[in-house]
Formats: sequence, structure tokens, C-alpha cells
Amino acid sequence: MTALAFVETDEGFVRKSSLEAVSYAKETAGDVAAIVFGEAKDVELIGKAGASKVLHVTDERLAQPNIMAYSSVIAEAMNQEQATLLVLAKSSLGDPVSARVSIKVDAALVSNVSGLPSGDTVKRSIYTGKAFANTVLKAEKKIISIKKNAVIVKENGESPEIVEFSPAIADSDFTVKILKVEKQEGNVLLPEADVVVSGGRGLKGPENWGMIEDLAKVLGAATGCIKPVSDMDWRPHHEHVGQTGIKVSPSLYIAIGISGAIQHLAGINSSKYILAINKDPEAPLFKAADFGVVGDAFNVVPKLTDALKKVQN
Repeated sequence: MTALAFVETDEGFVRKSSLEAVSYAKETAGDVAAIVFGEAKDVELIGKAGASKVLHVTDERLAQPNIMAYSSVIAEAMNQEQATLLVLAKSSLGDPVSARVSIKVDAALVSNVSGLPSGDTVKRSIYTGKAFANTVLKAEKKIISIKKNAVIVKENGESPEIVEFSPAIADSDFTVKILKVEKQEGNVLLPEADVVVSGGRGLKGPENWGMIEDLAKVLGAATGCIKPVSDMDWRPHHEHVGQTGIKVSPSLYIAIGISGAIQHLAGINSSKYILAINKDPEAPLFKAADFGVVGDAFNVVPKLTDALKKVQN
């Protein structure tokens, strides 16, 4: 079986979630080609993750993600490579692209996959991470969209063959034009973060968020918050983590001064580990957390940050 992996980039650098998709494809199919649009400064990482070939799309019209055009190009790449499997990361771009490609190539599509397949059956996360479902893909061609941290990135591959890929794209794919792109600010973005440090109303006000940012900086983490915090303009809305905000799947989620409303839990329950810091021992979040510290965040967090700095030094 030949697989194609769709690789997303951010400012020219390959996203970790896309490297996970490449490794997943390698574990599943063995023979993997990857497709990447625009600049890829660290293309060698795609080869290390398992792709023997990289189809590089350099069309200037695709400098910004265009869902319709991307879908047409990826479908053409599947046909050219005779790939019966497409693997990509579940993301705001991957979701609409995978749906359109599935129609174009007549493929079965399953999203939010959390493990390697067993034959034609894959396990996927459902009900915002509260349960799993085994889904059978019966079509000859298959598209698998994997959730973040579903697979460990392997780095035992070799330098890939780079092939320029320039298929014909219909003008109708460019009927929608991107006029402006506004990127979320911050050193580490929530959807890609391996560690997230979030704060709640227990921080009492925006003037106390410095200790959240200090801890995040030491850990190389993204910062987040609960919905009431963003609603009160303590923090920007793009940091809102929860059912109606951004759903995260980091290796470690640190919740500081957060009681644990069900809407927030729905956005974080795909985290590998959850650490809760709260002075209320009855806070609901402790029931979902893997680790808990009962204590005043204003005492605990600065001490934790200082301890981590000493370890790093």
C-alpha cells in the first residue's frame, strides 16, 4: 500500500502534528509520499519521520491556504502516486480539506483517530474525548485524520526525494480569495502546544497573569484561560480553552485557579496529563486531573517556577 501524508507548515516550518501524520502513514502503509505547499525550511524532518518522497507545491497562488485548491491538488497527488491512503492531522485546515478530498477520490473518511489501524478498523475519539469508537473503513481508498499526540514521531528515516509538483488547477478553485490573515500572537500557539498553562478566576484579575506567563516561558508552553476570563477581557479570546473555544491535546495541561466546569473539561480531556492547582480541595477539576496540588496559586506557582528554573540551570 502507498500512502500520502498532507504536511502543514507554520511560517515555513513543518508542524509537529504533521510529522505525526507522516509517522502514522509509515507505520500503516510502509511506502509514504508527503505533499507540502510553499516554503518548508525543515523538509528533512519529513524524511526522518518516514516519507521517502516529498511533493513540493510551489504555485504562488497557494501561498496562503486555499481549501478548494488544496483539495484538488491533494486529490491529484493521490491519483499520481496511486495512493490508497491519505493521512493528515486533524486541524482547522485539515478538516475541510479531508472532507473535500474524500468526495473527489471516492474515499472513506474517519476523523479524530487515536491509534494505529487493525486491518480496516481504526479507533477514534468521540463525545469530546469521553469515549472511543471502532470504525470500519470499507472503501478501497481511505482518509485518516489523526488527533494530536496520537502517535510518536519516528526519526529513523532518510533524506527524502524532493519532487516539484505543479498540477493544473481550475480557475473555479480560486473563486474564494484570502484578503487578509491575522495570526494568533504568542511564542507558542495553543493548537500546536505540547504544554499548556491555563488560568481561571482564581487569579483574581489580569494584573496577576504574570505568574502564568512566567511559568509558561520556563516550560516553553502556551497560555490559556477559561471562558469567563476571556469574557471579562482579562485575556484575549483566542486563549479561551473549552467546548466553545479551542480544544487542546497537549502532553501536559496545567490548570491554575480553575474549578473545572464541564464546558472547560470538554476542551481539555484529550490532554495526556492534567495538573490542577487550586486552594479548594472540592474543586471538580481534581476528579479529572492526573495530579493535583491543593494550595494557594499565589504561593504554589512562583515556587514551582523557581524550582523549574533551578533544574534548568
